[in-house]
Amino acid sequence: MIRTGKKFSKPEMSRVINGDKQLASESEKVEKVRLDLMMSEIYKSYNRSTLQKFIEYGFVTVNGKMVKKPNQKFEPGVKIDLKIPDIMKNADLVPEVIYEDGNVVVLNKPAGLLSMAKGEYCPENTLERYGLLVHRLDRDTSGVVILAKNPETQMFLKKQFQDRKTHKIYNAVIEGRPKLDEARIDLPLARDLKRPTTFRVDPNGKASETFYKVVKTNGDYSLLELKPVTGRTHQLRVHMKYLGHPILGDRVYGGKKADRLYLHARSLEVTLPGGKRRVFEAEIPESFKDVF
Repeated sequence: MIRTGKKFSKPEMSRVINGDKQLASESEKVEKVRLDLMMSEIYKSYNRSTLQKFIEYGFVTVNGKMVKKPNQKFEPGVKIDLKIPDIMKNADLVPEVIYEDGNVVVLNKPAGLLSMAKGEYCPENTLERYGLLVHRLDRDTSGVVILAKNPETQMFLKKQFQDRKTHKIYNAVIEGRPKLDEARIDLPLARDLKRPTTFRVDPNGKASETFYKVVKTNGDYSLLELKPVTGRTHQLRVHMKYLGHPILGDRVYGGKKADRLYLHARSLEVTLPGGKRRVFEAEIPESFKDVF
């Protein structure tokens, strides 16, 4: 028996069957587009990876609503707004001026301040705001850093670092106490391919040399004076880890959790334009002493 008057569960489909509405053909359907691709057509002064960061930072709204996924898709015609805030992250991290003249500025960099911007846009304060970079300190390392005020001085100073004519002294708080109170560490370093942003001791790596001296210890922790002969990335941190005494607060190389990385660039000896040899110092932070 055929029943009549059956209700359709989908009203839209019911109207199509009754002839009141036509289904859109495949060619008439509007194809949605990724948000980052749509923005690439609107904001052509930025590359796509930068626009993706803007979206993830929460700088972008679509039809008035914040969107934080670059791959989210929308129909063409939506209203996209990009608003980059003027206030930067870490704007309160202002380095102390140790020395300044017409060619250079020497700063005491606070821990947490980036040396250089990452990518086309960096939403935080960096050392590059204060001068031209000559050398760098890790974000979490504090202490003496010298910047140039003109390209000629930048090249002059960079060559000294490359030729190892500068002398640097660091202080670090490490876990435990080394077997020797003074020693020379000669261990080559290479990039760790399993974690490309880190480094490891590798016999096929680049020559890396560090002198250390124990200044104070209580058995649990030791305050060291570190003199790097070479200037490899993460050199002091990797050398200490290899000895089994990682730097306190070093989250990357196995140090115990702390309020900061306990590594401080205490002094820098360098020749200034004009030939005058100078030594600049930044007092060891009080938090280093508090550990003991």
